[in-house]
Amino acid sequence: MKKLFATTLLLLFIFSFVTAQETVNLQMMQKIKEEEKNHSQIKNIAHNITDVTGPRLTNSPGYKRALDLVTELCKSWGIENAGPEAWGEFGKGWSNETGSLSLRTPYYENIIAYPVPWCKSTRKNVRAELIMLEHLDSASIDKLGDTIKGKIVIIKPSSETIPDAFKASASRYGDSSLDNLPDDYMVTAEEIKQFLPAAKSEYYTKLYLSKKGAIGLVRSNRDSRDGTVFVDGGVGYDKRFEPTLPEMKTSREDYLKLFRLIKDNKKVELEMNVQNTFYENDLTGYNFVAEIPGTDPLLKSQVVMLGGHLDSWAGGTGATDNAAGSIVMLEAIRILKTIGIQPRRTIRIALWGGEEQGLYGSFGYVKKHFGDPANMQLSDEQLTISAYFNLDNGSGKIRGIYAQGNPAVRELFKSWLTPFADMGAAGGVTMSNTGSTDHLSFDAVGIPGFQFIQDPMEYETRTHHSNMDTYEHLSIPDLQQAAVVVAAFVYNTAMRNEMIPRKAKPKAEKFVFDIDFPL
Repeated sequence: MKKLFATTLLLLFIFSFVTAQETVNLQMMQKIKEEEKNHSQIKNIAHNITDVTGPRLTNSPGYKRALDLVTELCKSWGIENAGPEAWGEFGKGWSNETGSLSLRTPYYENIIAYPVPWCKSTRKNVRAELIMLEHLDSASIDKLGDTIKGKIVIIKPSSETIPDAFKASASRYGDSSLDNLPDDYMVTAEEIKQFLPAAKSEYYTKLYLSKKGAIGLVRSNRDSRDGTVFVDGGVGYDKRFEPTLPEMKTSREDYLKLFRLIKDNKKVELEMNVQNTFYENDLTGYNFVAEIPGTDPLLKSQVVMLGGHLDSWAGGTGATDNAAGSIVMLEAIRILKTIGIQPRRTIRIALWGGEEQGLYGSFGYVKKHFGDPANMQLSDEQLTISAYFNLDNGSGKIRGIYAQGNPAVRELFKSWLTPFADMGAAGGVTMSNTGSTDHLSFDAVGIPGFQFIQDPMEYETRTHHSNMDTYEHLSIPDLQQAAVVVAAFVYNTAMRNEMIPRKAKPKAEKFVFDIDFPL
């Protein structure tokens, strides 16, 4: 009798975890765990998106290879309606075919350097003297006068040191901190207004430098060490802007050595070879979408979405930013399809393009399907989206979720995280906001959009937008854990009786990244 009673209690626990807010199907949660444990495709997806497709700059051949790859993957899993979807005009594609920089005088040495996306090609493999500008501005250029002609230019560094080696580059969150995380960095419209004049000035200064006869520009980042090169691009994708001049970013150590040689009045010659291709036949931007159709006659027109951005910069293969998010979301939807769920609501995955230039792909999708936050004239389709879940903070495991100021989801999400406490998802649900990821596009039109809390790892310190952003810096066990948690959240959202609670409708306001770079 005691054994039967205990067995009955155990079965009740397995089949339902009850809170005041939600009943969680623990049998299904276990099934999701077991599918990932026994049949994970994370390594294969990761290898293909990074090693096989290469860098995925929007509208580049690498990005188009990635679109083809994820389309074929989803079709092979039986995910329906898989393929690219246009969101609007992006601009020119660009790929680097050759990029090398070396010191030739006073001696020969290779320099760690990467071409800046959308920069111009050198006419050939050029060898030229290096000259230093005090600042990247017209006054410094005019001060050097005609001596710039035929030279490669370096900018005087603001600091002659590299970051402290004794400060750890990777970390994880403590469990106790997760419920009380402060707002993550949120770009404001005011900051963008302040940034635009500086960006405009830099663009025209580079044009001026080119017209004065400089044949190349070499720069570096202050906060890097150990051969890490942070390299991203400017506005060169925009059809209105012509390429300025060949530009390369170097490792901090190489850059400071070049500076010291010039400071010591030594003659320095560099050899630079940058050969790029621009793609201007199709300026349209594309996202990837696919779905598992809903089965409930009353709810199948409603949708739960999951996604992350597929595009990357070109210095590495965009592994942690953001192949990681794409890998997890693809694996999550594969798990759900493979275990044979019959979702009440439609489940739709979207992988975005143009995120690195300002959330272009997700915002273009939102404007196309749901409406524009500038006037808040929303479509009927906006009412059908229960929630959007995003992943775009590197390779760390999921530790919780940002509630994005929505108190109605806090206890709900805590109950959904509880079955994964043994995997490190300790139930952290912070009311705080996090910015600069694609969930903001949905949040701006009143759709519940959420970004998961991830362990920081070495994302901001080493891999984000750098040459180190490669497969080797992915934590495969963390990605496997994240895929399980995401699959569970998507399943629960698709199966519950009600849609995810919404915050008050936002006031009409131009989207923070909906900007037009001034000519």
